Amino acid sequence: MGSAFVYAAARTPFGKFNGALAGVRPDDLAATALRGVLAKVPELDPAEIGDVVWGNANGAGEDNRNVGRMAVLLAGLPVTVPATTVNRLCGSSLDAAMIGSRTIESGDADVVVTGGVESMTRAPWVLPKPSRAFPAGDVTAVSTTLGWRLVNPLMPKEWTVSLGEANELLAEKFGISRERQDEFAARSHALADAAWNDGFYDDLVVQVEGAGLARDEGIRPGTTPEVLAGLKPAFRPDGTITAGNASPLNDGASAVVFGSEAAAGRLGADPIARVAGRGAAALEPQMFGYAPVEAANLALRRAGIGWGDVGAVELNEAFAVQSLACLDAWEVDPGIVNTRGGAIAIGHPLGASGARILGTLAHVLRERRERWGVAAICIGVGQGLAVVLENVAAR
Repeated sequence: MGSAFVYAAARTPFGKFNGALAGVRPDDLAATALRGVLAKVPELDPAEIGDVVWGNANGAGEDNRNVGRMAVLLAGLPVTVPATTVNRLCGSSLDAAMIGSRTIESGDADVVVTGGVESMTRAPWVLPKPSRAFPAGDVTAVSTTLGWRLVNPLMPKEWTVSLGEANELLAEKFGISRERQDEFAARSHALADAAWNDGFYDDLVVQVEGAGLARDEGIRPGTTPEVLAGLKPAFRPDGTITAGNASPLNDGASAVVFGSEAAAGRLGADPIARVAGRGAAALEPQMFGYAPVEAANLALRRAGIGWGDVGAVELNEAFAVQSLACLDAWEVDPGIVNTRGGAIAIGHPLGASGARILGTLAHVLRERRERWGVAAICIGVGQGLAVVLENVAAR
């Protein structure tokens, strides 16, 4: 088995629900990220791309019909470049990266592009098809933006609670206070704002033509725990989760180029990081926010290292409470986690978030001159994924 390396990463700015990217189709967002990441490997002949693996959580509207393949065609790549779309909900583009890196390691391809996209604004309403023609009663249009829809009645009710209620259960189980959640969320905004001001994202973010969005739309500079403390609970009257300490609904796309060590000459770029370990884990659906704990532990064991070796962590901040629960379980220094902001500030367009955290991790490792890093994400219906990267320059 060979090794798989990250050569380049790019993403669009993440837009707010009904915000600056609301008028952009998801397949166009995907094509933008794809063109943007390929511009970073200028010597690559696109015809030599072995596969494109793309993540997408909804796939119910304009992102149907294999949005990965649509992105290839809309980006102007040769029609001979194949593509597939994978769905592991919030982990879709990290799953795509895991699949792509395995493809490189097995020798089935020398270059694979992975990524993901979501337009939560443009996710459609759907109507269930009737079991027989011309029913007399009413039918209800169901939003496909987020969470359970058209639930199978055989599913136990405790498995199908809302995402917010599931995380209130986590807060109860682990005794994580509202104050800690608000402090974590305020930190996310402060670090994301500082990262943009420092120019960290200048090399990672590609602009969406005609959108007029220069940076992530959801970042609120000056957010403090005191400001967040004034928000009302969103899911329980006496709950701890608010719109301020959970990730918002977003639109955006992200992409990563993987290649073998031998592909460097054809790509016109040096590798940034090596994929050292991968992990997938599952538990009770309502405890999904805690699933990254075992996924990351698995990935570290497969990389042959422990938490004491890790110098940077990118954990997708679906909710502050689930992020804190994971960090407490890992007993990791919070100072190395999401140092350039997290999803509470940057945003969480479901299918795009995994590739975002992986690309960010590769660049943070290089910036901080750390050798080992972990990218991890929780996934609805009780799953988690994680990838360990090794900074090539810090070996």
